[in-house]
Amino acid sequence: MTRSAIAPPPLAPGARVAMLSPAGPLTDASDLARAESNARALGWDPIVFPGALARHGYLAGDDGARVADLNAAVRDPRIDGIWCIRGGYGTMRILDAIDYEALRKSPKAVIGYSDITALHCAIRARCDLVSYHGPTARATLTPFSRASLERATRCEGDPFEGVRPLPMVREGSVAGPLVGGNLALLCALIGTAYSAQFDGAILVIEDVNEPLYRIDRMIRQLILSGALASVAGLCVGAFTERGDETDDAPRSLDVLFEEAAVHVRGPVVTGAPVGHLADQWTIPLGARAELSARGLALAAD
Repeated sequence: MTRSAIAPPPLAPGARVAMLSPAGPLTDASDLARAESNARALGWDPIVFPGALARHGYLAGDDGARVADLNAAVRDPRIDGIWCIRGGYGTMRILDAIDYEALRKSPKAVIGYSDITALHCAIRARCDLVSYHGPTARATLTPFSRASLERATRCEGDPFEGVRPLPMVREGSVAGPLVGGNLALLCALIGTAYSAQFDGAILVIEDVNEPLYRIDRMIRQLILSGALASVAGLCVGAFTERGDETDDAPRSLDVLFEEAAVHVRGPVVTGAPVGHLADQWTIPLGARAELSARGLALAAD
């Protein structure tokens, strides 16, 4: 069974947090201003890196520039954490060039979601370090999202508080390390050195802008690769902006997850506040958690 990862130092008030863009570009300078404001509201000191506003087609600068910012933040002893300003696309392109040895020697909290899933998986695979699947820095933080982010990154309380019990597709109770994030990225990394560590884990999945047939195809990949059979439990988040709400019954998102549940040996829940939502949990990927009829909760030490 996959063991839990090592947690980085908490991001207490006064922490110096790098603001950078390892994937897609910002569409407006106001995004950066909002990101800095979010950091300050959390009591952190935002440190904007040179390529934060760069653009190279659909990327936030070329690969070399993006990884240079990321590695500079990883290597800088004055930086306590890294908050990715947005997702988009491009993180997979730089995975081979990240200085994982420096991150192992000086662990830092890394925060983001969507395309940043690739970075989370790589950090777990190469550093065995907890990282945080949570809002990007440019997000408009709701009280719910902010509270979960603070609890997770400060290691104060449970980031999964404040949610009613989640609908259960398959009953049961299980404990294991948290893995997951964006379904498309999880599937794209299968077979690589950066694949998520599924064995014995609680898998959390979400996605956006994916029609039903593509979600079906990705779930099939998890089934055919043996990933679903190896996880201890499955927690399904939001699959938003699918654009296929007129698809004929009985093919529906619920049916897909009912089919997936057959291949999971433990509990399966849906409706988790994870993904491209205003109110979202921050998930400490790699930390040990419990999944049951009560929902998701960090496991007691």
